Amino acid sequence: MPKSPQQLVILDRDGVINQDSDAYIKSLDEWIPYPSAIDAIARLSQAGFIVAVATNQSGIARGYYNENTLADMHSRLRALVNAAGGHITHIAYCPHGPTDACDCRKPLPGLLHEIQHVVGINSLTGSWMVGDSLRDLQAGDACGCRTVLVKTGKGEKTVEKGVGLESTLVFADLAEFVDELLAGSLN
Repeated sequence: MPKSPQQLVILDRDGVINQDSDAYIKSLDEWIPYPSAIDAIARLSQAGFIVAVATNQSGIARGYYNENTLADMHSRLRALVNAAGGHITHIAYCPHGPTDACDCRKPLPGLLHEIQHVVGINSLTGSWMVGDSLRDLQAGDACGCRTVLVKTGKGEKTVEKGVGLESTLVFADLAEFVDELLAGSLN
């Protein structure tokens, strides 16, 4: 039976799930999750939502860390979510830099299309895209997702700019969004 796009929540990583850094998250020690985000992902899973992650990781192209280090971070993320009783179905990442002319770097929708393919749904229309930057929201908009901005990470600065937020829901953090979604007030 095909999965419903409304059951899919796509999350940006840095600034949504874990603390962000203008100097990039370059090691497992620098990857510091928000405990409330780990719990929120678990609660989404337990409620029947499919959770995926779409993350730009240009630090790889810039030589700050490699794909093995990124895999370690994602392994830790999965382990924490699993320990909390949740599941992340897929983590899509773009290892390219801003000038690499790829089709996966957000705001382009390539990562979201990868998730769509892995999850096995015909359309992303009605899915949720949660991010802390305009590029996250633009990628979601390009696929017909309902967009959510969290004020963690770069989110507060994004709110201050106010550009491109017309149809976007804004929440303090991932946990607040999940509270509202699971309460049924966002349908």
